[in-house]
Amino acid sequence: MSAESLSPVDGPPSRKNDLWRPNRDRSRRVEAIVRAVCFVFAAISIVTTVGIVLTLIVETFAFFTDPFFRQDLWVEQLPSLLPNASEAELQTLGDQIQATDPRVVFDQAEVLGIAPPSQAAGVFYALGRFFTDNRWTPLFNDGGFGIFVLISATLLTSTIAMAVAVPLGLLIAIFLSEYAAPGVRQVLKPILELLSGVPSVVFGYFALLAVTPFLQGLIPTLQGFNALSAGLVLGVSILPLVASLSEDAISAVPEELRQGAFAMGATKRETIQAVILPAALSGIVASIMLAVSRAVGETMIVSLAAGQSPQFIDGNFNFINPFVPVMTMTAFIVQVSLGDTPHGTLPYKTIFAVGMTLFCMTLALNIVSYWFVRRFREKYD
Repeated sequence: MSAESLSPVDGPPSRKNDLWRPNRDRSRRVEAIVRAVCFVFAAISIVTTVGIVLTLIVETFAFFTDPFFRQDLWVEQLPSLLPNASEAELQTLGDQIQATDPRVVFDQAEVLGIAPPSQAAGVFYALGRFFTDNRWTPLFNDGGFGIFVLISATLLTSTIAMAVAVPLGLLIAIFLSEYAAPGVRQVLKPILELLSGVPSVVFGYFALLAVTPFLQGLIPTLQGFNALSAGLVLGVSILPLVASLSEDAISAVPEELRQGAFAMGATKRETIQAVILPAALSGIVASIMLAVSRAVGETMIVSLAAGQSPQFIDGNFNFINPFVPVMTMTAFIVQVSLGDTPHGTLPYKTIFAVGMTLFCMTLALNIVSYWFVRRFREKYD
């Protein structure tokens, strides 16, 4: 065949169309399915969170708008509403108002000839009592609704717990990261984290049946239910959280910083104190904040060991006495949730007001932790 007979059509075929092309259709379908599944689970978590928050908001609003507070305010305003009435008449009228069901008492306002307070006034009155009452007795007839009684007990047990967990947790984290041999660390860290798997009810009974009798031998005035033993055991229960997260933060500090400090003549202790801990500060603070949130929201330990006796906020300062029984916010929720309180009553609604307060406290702690981590995080290339 001559050269003139060759043409582009008769020449060798193009290699471009013969390249192997993988079939990605199946991979695309699988990725779409995985993306859809992940979206569904993320949406479930978001919807659940929103549902919880909305439930707390709605039920808390129902607590502050309960007719009981408006009725109580009405009785308090009787002397100003009837300035010419005698004390006996005011007492009789007040007893008559309080003896009537709060849901229908305002329908009798025209019969009594006395204008009741507005719904808004009742809400402000409820808010005032919630933040100013010095006792918490919503299950009594002359109920007190001072939330700071429960907040003080919660902060008391949490403070004792953090006094145990923070120093011990940091020392354990420093030892595991800077002093322990790799083999020792691999053994001790999983053993330490096993504490986080112990049920809180076990810690509660341990505090009640072991720690409290032991402390009573040292402190004769210590009562059977007390905030001290509950706080100590609570500190032990959150110790793995502080130690493990702090150890991770310390281990994440670049080795170059350690070697640079040693090259400058710093000792091991000086390097840890002046270089490593400041570099890992954001992670350490985040672990402490998470531990505080866990301590504030703990239920079974404080319910079993601290008791269920709210202390009045008065000059005796029993509300900050760790040797006497106290009632935390979670302990009160457990008490009312046992089933003895009828659904829809004012005492029942208090658990949502307390839960909303607890939610706001933990949310504030998380916001502070997030801000601190963002503000003081150390970034290394």
